Amino acid sequence: MLDTVVQITLLMISLALVLNVWRLARGPSLPDRILALDTMYINSIALLVLYGIAQESMLYFEAALLIAVMGFVGTVALSKYLLRGDIIE
Repeated sequence: MLDTVVQITLLMISLALVLNVWRLARGPSLPDRILALDTMYINSIALLVLYGIAQESMLYFEAALLIAVMGFVGTVALSKYLLRGDIIE
């Protein structure tokens, strides 16, 4: 039962990731593209966690944690660049 739910959820989050790529390419403004990138890394974290559950491996959870940290730093840097035009003061 859990395997079926994980497979369905993997498919749904993969579809959401494809839609995020579409928004990243077609976003009408730069903030829309930044939000698409933010949502993409969140969806990739969800994919890694679900794949880790399916494979019963802890390695994927560690990779998800690293992506979460790097995604947060990247989003903050892009937002700061968008607001001020400079990342490091």
